[in-house]
Amino acid sequence: MRITGQCHCGSVRYEAEADPEHVVICHCTDCQRLTGSPYRVTLRAKRQDISLTGAEPKLYRKKAENGNVRLMHFCGDCGAPLFSSAEQDNGTWGIRWGSINERAELEPRVQIWARSKAAWVDHLDAIPAFPKERT
Repeated sequence: MRITGQCHCGSVRYEAEADPEHVVICHCTDCQRLTGSPYRVTLRAKRQDISLTGAEPKLYRKKAENGNVRLMHFCGDCGAPLFSSAEQDNGTWGIRWGSINERAELEPRVQIWARSKAAWVDHLDAIPAFPKERT
């Protein structure tokens, strides 16, 4: 599937070819802290299939529980998360679901680090929902 995306301010843009079967929800505590959310959604793609335009993303080095170093790619202007990759490049990048223009077509296929999952995530349908912010 051909996708396009960008950071919130549009400084960093990309196009990529990716398999929609590779959408993952991660519940790890690092993803919770880095997103400020209960989980992060990522589309895995080959680095060679991603082409960047515009500004170069900034990098943050994060050491994972297993000791491996992950690079978090984000916009230096608006701070929007865009990608993750291994410091010792294995050829696969994670594209942050929220930055993808075609995200409505990309449903998660698997959840990882479920031991850190917020208990209430499975009960969202029981919480009142509104089409936009209430005043």
